Order: sequence, then structure tokens, then C-alpha cells
Amino acid sequence: MSTFDLASYLATKRAEVDALLDARLPQPADDPGRLVEAMRYSLLAPGKRLRPILALAAAEAAGATAGEPERIAAAAVELVHCYSLIHDDLPAMDDDDFRRGRPTSHKAFGEATAILAGDALLTLAFEWLTDAAMLSPAPARYVLAVRALARGAGCAGMVRGQARDILPQPLETLGAIEQLHAEKTGGLFRAAMEIGAAVAGASAAASDALARFGLCYGIAFQHADDRDDGEHAAFATRARTRIHELVTEALAAVQSFGEAAAPLCALAQRLDAASASPG
Repeated sequence: MSTFDLASYLATKRAEVDALLDARLPQPADDPGRLVEAMRYSLLAPGKRLRPILALAAAEAAGATAGEPERIAAAAVELVHCYSLIHDDLPAMDDDDFRRGRPTSHKAFGEATAILAGDALLTLAFEWLTDAAMLSPAPARYVLAVRALARGAGCAGMVRGQARDILPQPLETLGAIEQLHAEKTGGLFRAAMEIGAAVAGASAAASDALARFGLCYGIAFQHADDRDDGEHAAFATRARTRIHELVTEALAAVQSFGEAAAPLCALAQRLDAASASPG
């Protein structure tokens, strides 16, 4: 295991992201239908902020110092993640009543407002990326960031995975499960890494390596989450092996970055170690 102080790193980055989200989100002054209140309710709920942290860690691995534009770009990933959770919880999707220990958005504000809050967060993410570009001395880099987020969140990534997830037929092979994980979860993890690479001005080779880390980590992350939730139990043993294989591949992808990739390596190693413990 790495000697990198991952806990301190995560706490510092999470505090930065939380402060930025709170400061940049609209305040519910003129708030028809409690739309802004619903956005803040879901987005500011306690969370790991893992995706924006990965974007910042990717930027740092590629040699950037994370300033205000980079933090805004990273936070945009969290807006998209939050929107997806709001919509996933709806009765038409997973029909969940609680998230993070409190009522889901549609239970607290009604289905219509929850849908609108998710829509507003999704579109706000792209507004924030353009804001970040205008603050950056290298705004052209943010075109690649916009493209990465659109692809990771849309019909080539997360939304495609959600469409696959609601199909009536069960997933009968580990390969089919990993295809789902690669789209629904891995798509946004990969996008986070690509955004970090883009705003850092990384080379094509460096960006590809960071994207590979994000995809492998994302699939492994979802395997671990399934294990914790008892999902796809018939494949649990093989999935554990796959977590280790995917983490190994993720670590290999960022090996050339050296110490600059220490936060990424520590995150991957922690996932592998946690998955090795008895379920």
C-alpha cells in the first residue's frame, strides 16, 4: 500500500469542492416551485465528491496546479453526478425513497420538481465549464473538457448505461455486467479524468492514460459497490478477482506519472484492499 496520506488529501479536496458548490449554486431567493431549493438539497447533501476529486488529481498528475478554473471544471462533474442520482431515484427508474440517510428529491419536493432540479444541474454543469474557460488563460483547453463531459454523461456513457440497466432481461454474464458498469459508472469516472487532463493541457498520450485509469477504476468501483449492496451475487467471487485485475490495470496506466499520480494510486489501492476483505 502507498504511504501517501490519502485521508488528508481527500478531506482537503472535499472541503474545497464543497465550498465551491455552496458558493456558486444559486440561492433560493426568487425560486418558483422550490427549484433552487431542490437543487441545493441534493447537491449539498454530504457526499464523497470522488468524481471532482479525481478530476483535480488527474490535472495534478498532468502537471497543473489546481486553481479556480480547474476547480470549477472539476465541480461540474459533481453537478452531472447529482443530476443522475436524482433521476435514478425516480419511480420510473429505481424508485428509491432515501439517499444518504434522508428522503430522495422526489419524496421531498415531488416528482416534477425533482426532474426539473436534475435538468437544471445537468445544464448548469456546462455553464460552469464555460465559466471556467473564461477564467482560464488557456480557454481552448476547455473545449475538450466539454466534449469529455458530454460523452461521459450522454448516450455514449452514463445515459446509455441507464437505458441498459432498465432492460427487462437479466444480465447473465460478467461481461454484460461490466459493459453496464463501463457505461453507467465508468463513463463519468473516465470523463472526470479526461477533464482533469484537458484543463492541464496534457498530451494525447497522457490524456489516454488518465482516461484508462478512470474507466478501469470506475468499473472496479461499481463491482465493489455491487458487492456491498448484494447485487449480482452469483458473480461476486469473479467480480472480486476482476476488481484486483482492473486496479492493476489502472495503476499500470498511470505508472509513468510517478509521484504526481500518488493520489490516484492510493485511491485505487484502497479500493483493492477494501474489496479483499470478507464481504
